[in-house]
Amino acid sequence: MEIRKSVSIVIPNYNGRKLLEEYLPYTLQAIINAATVHEIIIVDDCSKDESVDFIREVYPQVNLIVNAENKGFSYSCNRGIEAAQHELILLLNSDVKLTPDYFEHQWKYFLHWDTFGVMGRIIDMEGDHIQDAARIPKFNGFKLKTDYFYYTEKDSDRLLTFYLSGANALINAAKLKQIGGFYELFSPFYCEDMELSIRAWKLDWKCYYEHNAICRHQVSASTKNYETAQWVKSVYFRNRFYLHAIHLNGLALIAWYFQITIIDLLPKLLIGHGWIWKSYMGLFKNRETIKDYKLKIKKLMDDNESCITIFDVVKKIRSSVKNKKTVRFKP
Repeated sequence: MEIRKSVSIVIPNYNGRKLLEEYLPYTLQAIINAATVHEIIIVDDCSKDESVDFIREVYPQVNLIVNAENKGFSYSCNRGIEAAQHELILLLNSDVKLTPDYFEHQWKYFLHWDTFGVMGRIIDMEGDHIQDAARIPKFNGFKLKTDYFYYTEKDSDRLLTFYLSGANALINAAKLKQIGGFYELFSPFYCEDMELSIRAWKLDWKCYYEHNAICRHQVSASTKNYETAQWVKSVYFRNRFYLHAIHLNGLALIAWYFQITIIDLLPKLLIGHGWIWKSYMGLFKNRETIKDYKLKIKKLMDDNESCITIFDVVKKIRSSVKNKKTVRFKP
């Protein structure tokens, strides 16, 4: 049995005029091929290029939302999520090229009440190198990491993934709105998609990977517009710190603080990587916001009668591959 659902495609954009010109036609063709009710929402994050004029002139059918100031990926996506009218929301990067049958293999997942969302296989713009597939998580001490990517060629298998890539995530709109979209603390980018998926898992909703839904991705095209490589690295580490502080509790949280101080902070400071200090201090600067997020998650879990921990999530996903024949590779 197959049920096609209506789709809102949400694309955040920052200085991506050339990317939209190159890849938006493929998005339009894929959703037309899907033969379902749809809309496209582009949220422009105060671009300095000709993005806004280009969209208005060439794609007047697009619902264009223009931010008054640059707020980052999470904020832009949330504006699009709020505006979305349909049953499913596809969160899509402007540097992603959808294949013509991209949606065809994903409808089946939404026959189940507990599906949060599904992501497709992400490959290079040229060739078939896999950038992103289903992810298996692990803990190194109390630090959460991706252990390996995996996939299977067996169509009947349903593969769980630790998180849905923000580059191409097809998500149940009602569930996405219920949990409040992305946490904007993570702006301008990095780790917000992992954190969102962990929230969903804690409510006993599932995140899937579909190997036959394929899209191509231009590596780093959407982040190269931002400042220096060192600055980008500092944002990445800061957001990794945020994620753990939000989802670890009690003794595990205390042990994690000791671990990152000894393994991440001190060694990097000793070799002159001073940017890590700014990342680390973000935890203390934003401790009240982190506390508020933790309270929101607790309320969501209470409302859904869930007591699932991040450790339960990791165990469940790792257990799901035990009897499956899969291809595994390292990120």
